[in-house]
Amino acid sequence: MKLRNYKQYIIGGLLAGGLLNFSACSLDYDPLASYSDVTEGVQDEEGEQLEFATKADVESALQALYQLIRDRMEHWYMDQLLMGDSHSDNAYGGSTDGGVINYENNSIDANNPNIVRDWDRFMADATQATRIINNVDLVPDASFSESERNSIKAQAMIFRAFIWFEMTRMWGNIPLNTVLPPDITADNIEEVYPDYFPPQNTQQEAYEKIEEDLLYAVQYAPDTDQADKTLFSNDVARALLAKIYAEKPMRDYNKVIQYCDELEAHGYGLADSFSDLFGMNETVTDMKMRNTREGILEAQFPASGGNWMAWMFGRDLLDYDYSFTWAKWITPSRNLVAAFEQAGDTERYNETIVWYECSWSNYYPSDHYAFAYKCRSGASSMIYLRFADILLLKAEACLRGDNKDLNAAADIIDRIRERAGLAPLSASVRGNEASLWEAYKLERRLELALEGQRWYDLCRWDEVENVMNNIDDEGRAANVNPYNANSYLMPLPQTVLDSNENLVQNPGY
Repeated sequence: MKLRNYKQYIIGGLLAGGLLNFSACSLDYDPLASYSDVTEGVQDEEGEQLEFATKADVESALQALYQLIRDRMEHWYMDQLLMGDSHSDNAYGGSTDGGVINYENNSIDANNPNIVRDWDRFMADATQATRIINNVDLVPDASFSESERNSIKAQAMIFRAFIWFEMTRMWGNIPLNTVLPPDITADNIEEVYPDYFPPQNTQQEAYEKIEEDLLYAVQYAPDTDQADKTLFSNDVARALLAKIYAEKPMRDYNKVIQYCDELEAHGYGLADSFSDLFGMNETVTDMKMRNTREGILEAQFPASGGNWMAWMFGRDLLDYDYSFTWAKWITPSRNLVAAFEQAGDTERYNETIVWYECSWSNYYPSDHYAFAYKCRSGASSMIYLRFADILLLKAEACLRGDNKDLNAAADIIDRIRERAGLAPLSASVRGNEASLWEAYKLERRLELALEGQRWYDLCRWDEVENVMNNIDDEGRAANVNPYNANSYLMPLPQTVLDSNENLVQNPGY
C-alpha cells in the first residue's frame, strides 16, 4: 500500500527532522494546501509519478513561492529583526514573552518557540523550491520552452538560496534538501527512511551550494524590472552573492566589489531621500514610494493594507489605534538612541524610531515610549535587500580586503552620510585606517538599524563578545549567559533533534 501525500505535508518537516507548519496568522494563506495535481502529482504514460503535468502547474508553484515571502512574515521578517536587532545592542525584546526576551538577555535555548518556528518553516519553504528545481525539466509539455524552464528554476534557486543563507547564518551546519525522497511504500520503507532524516551539511558546503545556485540564477533568472522589485531577478542573485562573499566561510572581498559594481551598472543607487524608503505619503494613505532605485528585493502590500507587521512593532498608521493594547516587539534601545544623537543623525533617527504614548512601561515611561518605525503601516513594503547594504559591504571590502583602498571606502561612507544630511568624514578619519573602520561600523549600524542586520554584522566582524558583554544601556535586561565563542550560532530546536538522531546540536547548548 502506498503512503501518499508526503510531498506537501510531510517531506519538508521530515527533511529537517522537525515539524511542518504551513499556518500563517497573517492572511490565513496556505500555499498549495488543497489537493490538486500540484500537490498530489500526476502520472506519465509509463505510470511514473510526476510532480507537475503542465507549464501552468509549475508557474502556479512558483507563484506560491512569491506568496510565501509576502504572507509568512513571522520567519521571513519579524524573527529576522528579532535576531538581528533585539539579540544585538540595537533593540530590546519589547514583549516580556519568554520566547522574545530570550533574545535580549541571551538565554535562547533549544525550546525557544521562535527558533522552532523558523527552522520548521524555512525547511518547509526550501522544500517547495526544491520541488520546482528538481521537476521543472520533467514536465511533459511541448509548449514549455527551455528558456522558460531555466528562468523558473533560477527563480526557485534564488528563493531557496535566500533561505539557506538565513539558516546557515543562524545555525551553521544545516541539512540541504536537494533531493526529495520518493513516497514511502511497504516495500521500500527501510531503504528510503534514512533519506527523510539526513545529517547536516557543513556550513562551508551550504555556502558552496548557495554560491552554485546563485551563479546559475545570474545567468538564467529574469533581468531586473526597475518598476517591480518584487521579482527574483538576476540582480537579486548578485546582491545575495555580494552578501555571501562578505561572510567568513566564503570571504572574497574582490567579488563583493564586483557584484556591487554590477548592481550599480544596472541602475541601482541610493534613493534621493532616506524617507523615500520607509515614509508615508502626505495623506497617510499609502507608502511614499515603492520600487525606488535602492530596492533590490521587496515584498509589497496594497494601499488598503495587508502587512500586519506594522502592529507587531508599533502603530499601524492606516488604522492608528488598531491592536495597540499590548507591548510590541523590537523596542529601540537607549544605546541605539544615543548612537543617533551622538552622531547628530536626525534624519535617519526620525525615520527609524518614533515615540508614542502607550499603556505599558516595560522599557520606557508609558507617556514617552520608543517604537521601531521602518514598518509603520499595513501598506509598508518589507525591503529584504537594498543597495545601501551592498554598497556598505563594498566599503568593508575596501577596508578589509587584500587590496585596501581607504579613499574608496571613505568616499562610500561619505556618500551614505550625505544622503543622511551629515557632514563628510574629517581628513584625520579618512587617513587613518583604524578610525575609518570605526566610522564604517557606526555608519552601517545607523543606516541599517532595525532592519535585521546588526547581529550578523557583529558575527562577521568577530565582535559579539566585545560589544554584547560591554553594552552601556541601563534599560537592557541583564545577560543570563555571557556571550562567548559559542554564541555566534543558535541552538537547533529540540523537537528536531528528538525526531532526527542524525542531527548534532551546536556547541554550548
